[in-house]
Amino acid sequence: MERLLGLLTIHVLKGVNLASKDIRGSDPYIVFRVGEQTLKTRVVKNNINPVWDEVVTLAIFEPLPIKMEVYDKDTFSTDDEMGDAELDIKPFLEALRMRLDDLPNETIIATLKPTRTNCIAEESYIKWTNGKVIQNMVLRLRNAVSGEIEIQLGWINVPGSKGL
Repeated sequence: MERLLGLLTIHVLKGVNLASKDIRGSDPYIVFRVGEQTLKTRVVKNNINPVWDEVVTLAIFEPLPIKMEVYDKDTFSTDDEMGDAELDIKPFLEALRMRLDDLPNETIIATLKPTRTNCIAEESYIKWTNGKVIQNMVLRLRNAVSGEIEIQLGWINVPGSKGL
């Protein structure tokens, strides 16, 4: 059996300028997939700038990319795809492996720049905040007219897990 590394928390903050899929806007929700796991946020009704402020937690067994898909909830037809992004968690896990302690609050551990191959819309910082490693990210949706999703990554060590 695969050994658990720990739990990745994804604080889904908000969507910005998502595509309007229906006459009155969109009813967006997000699906996160890694390995066999699939987690969804709640649907935000009639809003192309939704605020979720919701945390999803994924069990991480290996540093696979996390797929994020945004959909528009439809009542009488298949939900519309609004775009997708891929989350590379390797830099975040590498920062966690450094075993940093006692850093001044808000110390930047690493900076990730947007590239053609990642979905980052603007510089993303991995920071030491309130005794934890966190990463704020703005992800630009691919296969979409427009839209960005703001998230924050966090980590929970699980007693008895392999850990990093």
